[in-house]
Amino acid sequence: MYLGMDLGTSGIKVLLLDDQNRICATADAPLTVQQPQPHWSEQAPAAWWSALEQAVGKLRATAPQAWAQVRAIGLSGQMHGAVVLDAAGKVLRPAILWNDGRSAAECVALEAAVPNSRQITGNLAMPGFTAPKLLWLRSHEAALFSQIRQVLLPKDWLGLQLTGEAVSEMSDAAGTLWLDVARRQWSAEMLAACGLNASHMPRLVEGSASRGALLPALAQRWGLPEGICVAGGGGDNAASAVGVGAVQAGQGFVSLGTSGVLFLVGASYQAAPELAVHAFAHALPQRWHQMAVMLSAASAIGWVAQLTGSASEADLSAAVDALSPAQRARAPIFLPYLSGERTPHNNPQASGTFIGLRSDHGAADLGYAVMEGVCFGLMDGQAAMAQGAAASQAPGPTLSLVGGGARSDAWGQMLASGLNCSLQRPIGAHAAAALGAARLAWMADGGTLEEVCQALPASHTFVPDAEQRALLLTRYARFRALYPALRALF
Repeated sequence: MYLGMDLGTSGIKVLLLDDQNRICATADAPLTVQQPQPHWSEQAPAAWWSALEQAVGKLRATAPQAWAQVRAIGLSGQMHGAVVLDAAGKVLRPAILWNDGRSAAECVALEAAVPNSRQITGNLAMPGFTAPKLLWLRSHEAALFSQIRQVLLPKDWLGLQLTGEAVSEMSDAAGTLWLDVARRQWSAEMLAACGLNASHMPRLVEGSASRGALLPALAQRWGLPEGICVAGGGGDNAASAVGVGAVQAGQGFVSLGTSGVLFLVGASYQAAPELAVHAFAHALPQRWHQMAVMLSAASAIGWVAQLTGSASEADLSAAVDALSPAQRARAPIFLPYLSGERTPHNNPQASGTFIGLRSDHGAADLGYAVMEGVCFGLMDGQAAMAQGAAASQAPGPTLSLVGGGARSDAWGQMLASGLNCSLQRPIGAHAAAALGAARLAWMADGGTLEEVCQALPASHTFVPDAEQRALLLTRYARFRALYPALRALF
């Protein structure tokens, strides 16, 4: 039995996987995000640990026999967050998260300080990444910065609590802007530009290797065997790829989580930073991947459901599905930049915008516009990937559809038509990252890639609809014209 832990932005999910690749039980616990100032996004690491203890308690109660058979633990988590510790290992301030936009000026300064940074890291400097956050701390919280002795990513802080060791792995480290992604090692040049050195960084392992053993006191408290392995794990998207079996070149997925992702596995390192396409190390050895990332996806439908007083996101999705083609054709156009944007605009100041609102528009029209805006954002990402070096590693004919938003049939069908590819929704798609973490634990315990990373059976397959695609393309042309027209006004 293998335990996967996924530290998300809105909650923690834990999952038990048996050695027949069957999910035995899951549990979760919620988290909230603090926004003390505009463009800021923070969480207290102590809240992560509290939520993990809560989720573990639920899982133990749900599946006590399976729990007692756990042989290894894997970690997944939200990427890019900055957890800063002092010499005693004390957390110095709330973690600055992936969707925090305060460090735009520091991104410019970092690229000026290291002119070849894009070649080293494979990525543009963006406020979401970890390195600009540390530059911001150096400028704005200098006294605190002087106390920093360790910088950890969110899931790796959990790993420190589990094992007592400061360790990270390649896929998450690639999102810091401190990793030489092609060489899979820390870059002394990028660290020095942030006033740091290798001593501030955790030890690196591959995601399918051990990061250490579960602490004896914690094993005793949780009722687990002493000495069980904790795997390196993976950043949330790389772990999701392992979870759905996207481990070979050309395989990939579309994720509708808090953020939206188009993910493609590559056999080699291929970067296209000028298009704001991410090039990261995969959670498995000798593999890399490309991603187009938008900062608001399923979170946007939650936002509009609350805004319109809808009973639930599912109810709003059902109302959207009931709209006729004529109603969809006259719905507002929505720019989905509620937290700024990465691919392809790299603009933390970009804002969410409805265009074409009328007095007779209702909740279903706004819900449709938001779903469609996210679809258009992912189509922008698809176009950016097709223009860059990633285009040499074209996706296969079918991609997986994962994340909480994957539960919506209306959204899945829209994405298949917009992206013009088949999308398979795997069974357990909403827990893909936790499943991937459990699979990485299995490999760290001796499981082989072939037996562990199997494709999941599909609960549904969405195929492009020609009529729907024609309508989407007409409206997409309007969507594409809006960002350049409004950019100076954000």
